Amino acid sequence: MKIAAIGGTEIIEELKLKTKDLAGAQLLLAKNVNELVEIHDADVYFDFDFTMNDDRIHQLEKLLPKPVFINAVINTLAEIGRPFFRINAWPTFLNRKILEVSVLEGSMENLKKCMEDFGWQYQIVPDLPGMISSRIIAMIINEAYYTREDGTSGEDDIDIAMKLGTNYPYGPFEWSQKIGLKNIFLLLETLGKTDKRYIVSTLLREEVLQSSGDYKIEI
Repeated sequence: MKIAAIGGTEIIEELKLKTKDLAGAQLLLAKNVNELVEIHDADVYFDFDFTMNDDRIHQLEKLLPKPVFINAVINTLAEIGRPFFRINAWPTFLNRKILEVSVLEGSMENLKKCMEDFGWQYQIVPDLPGMISSRIIAMIINEAYYTREDGTSGEDDIDIAMKLGTNYPYGPFEWSQKIGLKNIFLLLETLGKTDKRYIVSTLLREEVLQSSGDYKIEI
């Protein structure tokens, strides 16, 4: 199976681990979406750098009806309007036992065949911002920032307590660095528009704004 992909070093390493037991797998890497669509002989495509804009969607559409997986944790297929397979490929989420996938009605059989070819376990999740696991992790990270903001405990103690108490692979602050705090912020901002449980901690917001170098983060 020929697998074409575009993405950063870390996520490509996760993909390699995810496909290491797939007999005859050949990974073809592209530097940008234009190079990706020029790989005509791939069996499946992964865009881990997906951004919500018309040009990119139009480019990826050229690859259909072949399977096209996009890393779109926040943007939904209802918004995108194409029969791509939407996955949670934030850092640390791809190479897990079960892959979260959102799919449009009518594309289920294509997804099922693709997952059988890969030999991957998967779970169909609602086509909502954040899917399931990233919503949970974002909320946990946000609550950890609220705890630190209140002066109840420091980052190291919170990380240790969460790993020992919940058997999570990372503590919330450690995980936020691996995922990217801006990713967490953007998801929380989106979810917080309709659910007050996701209102962003002041401290988390300040850290993101400081790291961005300005105060004009767009979502």
